[in-house]
Amino acid sequence: MRGKVGRFIKEYIFITFGAVLAAAAIYFFMLPSHVAVGSGSALAMVLSNFIPLPVSVISLSLNIIFLIMGFILVGPEFGVKTVYTTILVPASLGVFEIFFPNFQSLTEDPLLDMICYLLVVGIAMAILFSYNASSGGLDIVAKIMNKHLKMELGTAISVSGLAVALTTIFAYDTKIVVLSLLGTYMSGIVVDRFIFGLNIKRRVCILSQDHIETITNYLLHELHSGATLYDSIGAYDGTVRREIVTIVDKNEYRKLMEFVKKTDPKAFVTVYSVNELRYQPKVK
Repeated sequence: MRGKVGRFIKEYIFITFGAVLAAAAIYFFMLPSHVAVGSGSALAMVLSNFIPLPVSVISLSLNIIFLIMGFILVGPEFGVKTVYTTILVPASLGVFEIFFPNFQSLTEDPLLDMICYLLVVGIAMAILFSYNASSGGLDIVAKIMNKHLKMELGTAISVSGLAVALTTIFAYDTKIVVLSLLGTYMSGIVVDRFIFGLNIKRRVCILSQDHIETITNYLLHELHSGATLYDSIGAYDGTVRREIVTIVDKNEYRKLMEFVKKTDPKAFVTVYSVNELRYQPKVK
């Protein structure tokens, strides 16, 4: 019970951080530059030129519409978490509007603002999606497309945001329209990169002449990681050697490499990046 509560608290701390970070990216980089990188908040920014309401209010209204779609098409877990972020992102924007009224661009360059926005919001969205949540708005549409059309999240974000980026034609000049379209395309690439960066693991294959058992014991009892042993035959001399194959995260990989280097400097090691794992855990 205590473990579940701890995981719940940890999860919502990260979701809160991701939502506030997304709001900061919107307020401090996207709004001052007027570059509408496809999102619900970008659409709210464009609409604020025609509707006499703060961006935070328009954003909340749009999020409610998309939220209903999320409940119906994605499921209650996604919807419940996104209810929280749907309120938190516009609320954070409202707080920024109070404490930083009429905020001007830090860089005074729309292109630099767009780059900063993409980097910051990419981190925020990767955090939220990794906990099956969203910052609201078109992120919900992207999640729906990811689930039902089997699109990569980055591609879905780009497709759903393209129409929003095009709406800048009605409010801003040609330069902003081009930057909005370019930023929308790049946002998908950035989000995919951050998502894979959070989940990436390494498949390590180790050939050792005399220390296979020692390395295997280290994997099993020190790193508490699984491993598979294969008999490999050298093509040149026909020598049979044992090969260890294991999948580890970044921290485990560093420890494993240090141990192998110390234990058997002559070991032959190959490493591959792994972006996704699917397996059925054993029931104890």
